[in-house]
Amino acid sequence: MDATLGLPAIRPVTIAAPFRWLAEGWLDLMKAPGPLLLYGLGVAVGSFALSYGIYATNGAFWVMVLTIGFVMIAPILAMGPYEAGRLIEQGQRPELGHILFVRSAFRQDVAYLSLLLVMLYFLWGRVAQIVYGLSTYQIHRDVEALAAFALGTEEGRTMLMAGTFTGGLLAFVAYALVVVSAPMLLNSSSNVFAAVATSVRAVNANFLPLVLWAVIITLLLVMSAATGFLALVVVFPWLGLASWRAYRDLVA
Repeated sequence: MDATLGLPAIRPVTIAAPFRWLAEGWLDLMKAPGPLLLYGLGVAVGSFALSYGIYATNGAFWVMVLTIGFVMIAPILAMGPYEAGRLIEQGQRPELGHILFVRSAFRQDVAYLSLLLVMLYFLWGRVAQIVYGLSTYQIHRDVEALAAFALGTEEGRTMLMAGTFTGGLLAFVAYALVVVSAPMLLNSSSNVFAAVATSVRAVNANFLPLVLWAVIITLLLVMSAATGFLALVVVFPWLGLASWRAYRDLVA
């Protein structure tokens, strides 16, 4: 324990650690593929339905915002795979009921963390609107028109760079707050303040490995979005299990 703060100690890891977490997460996925892939299917269907609903109502701008914002709120959706990782670590085989109804996730501290992430997501939405509004006086009502503007004009490319920078900065703040805190809150004796502080300390102590881990997570989620969220069936539970392994590796 940290003698000053009363927080758990942080272990140092190497730059190769994220690839080990992915490998261990994949092995865990193979130990209970049925319930975990069903969980991933639910996340994929929900993500596709929400995105398609926005697209069908000509909300082209919000499809892009939703895709980027998914990175911010995904850790809370992954409480089921975290629980599966915990059970597998204990030598148990998780069932679908264990993953869908994680008892320790239904408490105030998890709700506070969720609220913090939602507030960051709404902030990103407002920032994205400002960046878009400063870049053009036109309203692009479908994805094709927005893509043509973003990729085919100087103003659009500037908008993409500004949006990528601000969105990436907010996403990394959210990531630093939650990368350890979300799985840590499965322990009912942990509170949201200690969990968030531990998460920030873990990022500070292992900055380069956890930046690499953030890049890997972002690439896998963006690639999944590019498949119409179909790849989330596998990618989402896999990343959740790997994130549990990361937490167990980082926090004493």
